Amino acid sequence: MRSNLNSENAMIKIDEMRNSEVIFQVLEYEDLKGGKDVESAVMLSFMKDANIKLRQLRILLNDGVVKIEAGTLHFMKGSIEMDNKIGGLVGLGKKIFANKVTGEETFKPRYKGTGEMFLEPSFGHFALLELEDEQIIVDDGIFYACEDSVEVGAIMQKSLSSTLFGNEGLFQTQLSGSGIVALEVPVPPSEIIRCKLINDTLKVDGSFAILRSGRIDFTVEKSSKSLMATATGGEGLLNVFRGTGEVWLIPTASIYDRLKYAGLTSMVNPAGRSNNS
Repeated sequence: MRSNLNSENAMIKIDEMRNSEVIFQVLEYEDLKGGKDVESAVMLSFMKDANIKLRQLRILLNDGVVKIEAGTLHFMKGSIEMDNKIGGLVGLGKKIFANKVTGEETFKPRYKGTGEMFLEPSFGHFALLELEDEQIIVDDGIFYACEDSVEVGAIMQKSLSSTLFGNEGLFQTQLSGSGIVALEVPVPPSEIIRCKLINDTLKVDGSFAILRSGRIDFTVEKSSKSLMATATGGEGLLNVFRGTGEVWLIPTASIYDRLKYAGLTSMVNPAGRSNNS
C-alpha cells in the first residue's frame, strides 16, 4: 500500500508495525524551516541544537478498523468512515465508568475503510507494541491509538496499598486482546527499560513504571520489614511488581522534569555530587 501524499519530503519513518489490514508508522520531521520572525527562529535554533523533533503517527488502512484517542485526528484521505461503536446501554455504561475512574475520554472514535490517517503532530514520543491475546495496564493519558480488536477499559487496583500510596488512583487503563497499540510516552522509546519478570519481583523507588503486563501484581510496600531500617534507609515505600510478564520503566523522566523546572543546579547537591549517583 503506497501513499501518494508528499509527506515523505518532510518526514522520515522512524518506526513501523503492520499486519494485513493496518500499518502504524511513527514519522519524524527532519527539520522545521517555517520560522518567519526572530522569536520563532531563535526557538527553532534551540530546538535543532537540542535535537527536539516534531513527530506524527500515520495509520494506513486496507479495509481495516482502528480506534484513536478522541481529538487526535489531524487529517485523513481515502474511503474511511468514522463511527462510535457504543455497544448498547451496557457498552455505554462501561465507557462512562472508564471515563470517570481513569480520566480517559469516554469514547474512542472508530475509523474503518481504506486510506490513510494522520494524527495530531507532537513533540512527544511514540511507542508501538503488539498484543497477542494478552492484557497490559498503562498510565492514564498515554493511550493514543490501537486496532479495533484491542479493548480499552479500566481495571481496579487489587490491593489497598497500591490505591493509597501508588500515585495511580483506584483504577487504571487496561488494554486487552490482540492487535497493534500506539502509546504517547514521556521519553524516547530507546530510554524505556523493558524489564522482563519470570516469577520474580521488581521493586521501584518512585512512580516511573508506565506499563505492566496484566498478570503482574502491583503493591506498595515498606522498603524493609523493620520500621527503623525503613526510616533510616531513606527509601520509605517502594512500588513492588510480582509475577511473570513485563514492566516498562522510564528512569530518565525525572531528570527531564528537574532540568525543566530547576535547571542544571538541581542535578548536583551542595557537596558537588550528582543526586542520582
